[in-house]
Amino acid sequence: MVILLECTTLCYIEQNEKFLMLYRNKKKKDINHGKWIGVGGHKEQDESIEECLLREVYEETGLRLTNYTLCGKLHFYIDNIYEVSYVYKGNSFEGTLSACDEGHLEWIPKEKIMDLELWEGDYLFMNKLINHEGYFEMKLVYKQNKLIEWQIL
Repeated sequence: MVILLECTTLCYIEQNEKFLMLYRNKKKKDINHGKWIGVGGHKEQDESIEECLLREVYEETGLRLTNYTLCGKLHFYIDNIYEVSYVYKGNSFEGTLSACDEGHLEWIPKEKIMDLELWEGDYLFMNKLINHEGYFEMKLVYKQNKLIEWQIL
């Protein structure tokens, strides 16, 4: 049985050839523990995807996005869970970076992103973000946290 989770957002904020990355290391029982990811999270019941993006970025970073682009859509199948994640790139913001209660935020040079501990599928779409390859849609299937299937849709 597959369970549909609420939609999520994932944002990679870009500045000076670096992406703001979040190293997830603060929450217990975090599926992302020990991984570097973008910022974002689950959409609340009465908000749009864009409202979710703006809220999550602000909650996790203290930054208010002023310019952003939808870069892709990911269909995650993780064991018996199905999640749709909208991937954004932010390139303009206001505010001061603040500490995140989910992990450590750091500006990582683009050329070092692929050296980080990412989810296996993240290497596939991060390449597209880094190289400005345009909009993408992907299906990523995981079993016990191991990528077993993927395809570009």
